[in-house]
Amino acid sequence: MDKNTITGFILMALVVIGFSWYSQPSEEERRLMAQQDSIAAVEKLNAEKAAKEQQKIAEEKTQQVADSNSLFFAQRQGQEQEIVLQNNKVKVTLSTLGGTIQNAEIIGYKSRRYDGDVLLMTRKDAQMTFSLAGKQENIISSELFFTPTEQTDSSVTMTAEQAGKLFSISYRLQPNSYMVDMQLLTKGMSGFFAPNMKTMDISWTDRIMQQEKGYSFENQRSSLTYKRKGKGTKNLSETSDDKKEPEEALNWVAFKNQFFSAVLIAPQDFTEVQLASTQENDKESGFLKTYDAQMKTFFDPTGNQPTKLQMYLGPNNFHTLQTHNKLCLTDKNCELEELVDLGWPIFRWINRWLIMPLFDWLKGFGMNMGIVLLLLTLIVKVLVYPTQKKSYISSAKMRVLKPQVEAISAKYPKQEDAMKKQQETMQLYSQYGVSPMGGCLPMLIQMPIFVALFNFVPNAIELRGQSFLWADDLSAYDDVINWGHNIWGIGDHLSIFCVLFSLTNLINTWISMRQQQNQFSGEQAQQMKMMQWMMYLMPIMFFFIFNNYSSGLTYYYFVSGLISILIMWFLRKTTDDAKLLSKLEAYREQHKNDPKKVSSLAARLEALQKMQAEQQAARKK
Repeated sequence: MDKNTITGFILMALVVIGFSWYSQPSEEERRLMAQQDSIAAVEKLNAEKAAKEQQKIAEEKTQQVADSNSLFFAQRQGQEQEIVLQNNKVKVTLSTLGGTIQNAEIIGYKSRRYDGDVLLMTRKDAQMTFSLAGKQENIISSELFFTPTEQTDSSVTMTAEQAGKLFSISYRLQPNSYMVDMQLLTKGMSGFFAPNMKTMDISWTDRIMQQEKGYSFENQRSSLTYKRKGKGTKNLSETSDDKKEPEEALNWVAFKNQFFSAVLIAPQDFTEVQLASTQENDKESGFLKTYDAQMKTFFDPTGNQPTKLQMYLGPNNFHTLQTHNKLCLTDKNCELEELVDLGWPIFRWINRWLIMPLFDWLKGFGMNMGIVLLLLTLIVKVLVYPTQKKSYISSAKMRVLKPQVEAISAKYPKQEDAMKKQQETMQLYSQYGVSPMGGCLPMLIQMPIFVALFNFVPNAIELRGQSFLWADDLSAYDDVINWGHNIWGIGDHLSIFCVLFSLTNLINTWISMRQQQNQFSGEQAQQMKMMQWMMYLMPIMFFFIFNNYSSGLTYYYFVSGLISILIMWFLRKTTDDAKLLSKLEAYREQHKNDPKKVSSLAARLEALQKMQAEQQAARKK
């Protein structure tokens, strides 16, 4: 490319750039153009919005035409009203929108979290819906405005009626009770339903409110519980999300808190049940979990038989629940008292026939509940005292024989002679009439009572709101020492009763370890020294476990532990080792001419030794 060509290209570029600069719009022209573009964009947006509005209006008109031809069209619009039913036990509020219970207030049980009585159900969190499947459309109670009729202080009938067709829900509070009777009925609608339609769908959900002071403790004792027809009760997990679809028909489904329950009872059974429990993520929300129950029950489309339901809205008081069994319309015992968790069968039996009668008897004197628990503990300790004494005497016998046991250990210092040493030791115990297991078995007898009270005290609603010493509520932890923020493993407080319980447990462990050290010698004594450090960790673990438990329970364990310490001190002071040894010597002298006394354990050890000797001889050959 020559010089003239390059010069031509440069001149052409300058002309293009100059023309572009000369022809660009002025600032005023650019402002006007931007304004026109904005107006055009707004006009386009308004046009699109108007088109959508027109489409929506057209759809609503179409829907109104369709709804106007549907059943109970007039009942889908209206003014919501509240209907209050009340007796001396419970106050329920119904809404004309949906025709179901919105609020349930338990009279006489004060809330521990807010002013007023306990609210078991609230409109904001609970919803119950009844659905009927028709040939062309479904009837859903939550979409209808009902008209209250036949209203009294404790009863009302919620009615939806159109052109001779009627759907009604009747409510009646049984006098002096927590039971609400319900009846659902349709009339003049047999042609609306399919011939094979025999069930009604029920949807029931509730976000369970925290009622007590301790979130974790209450949450562990709150569960969605259900009663299987002809069988016992079961429940969903208390501490994690859970779902179940029971195969059996159910008598009732309970949305259970620690001390209060809303129970939906089906005299005509629940079928095809789907249950779910979802934990609340935020512990500061004031709620524990959300319960959901989807189920079916009997429905007669001809209107000849009503669908019968009942609701128990009240406390988890064992005797109250037993009384309300008689008010159930089911053909068998409702077993509502199963809502009070008294433990596994053996512990439940102890609580039902021993602990509860004692507790009720003491409660009848009108004493403070702290005194009632103290006296209950004393009575239980008196009942188990013979076993504790027998356990101590058995340990004392082994203690006075310790020098002879140590002599046997010195006789067989080698490891390969361990079997001979054990056999001779057992033979010694047999000659003196001492059983190594004599100290364990009596203590095992006490354990069921100990565990039974672990189930009884936290579920005793009688302790709710009862104060004693520094504890303002024996059903919740005592938190006189509270630092206002959570510390991992402890929480935001220090329970004084829990600390006292842990200390008495530590002292009892120390006493027990000393007794066991006096019983064993040689290698066994060394092994016990290793184990005792593990045993000393238990009271420390108990502190972290029980710091959030009810003060009534930790108070009982503290008193029980303190009495055990006093009993052990008394037995040690009143036991003369020399006299005890002389009694053992007298027993040995009395039986010295008897055939060889070999305990079952010693006999097994002897047989094992012979087998071991035969094996060694065989190996040598």
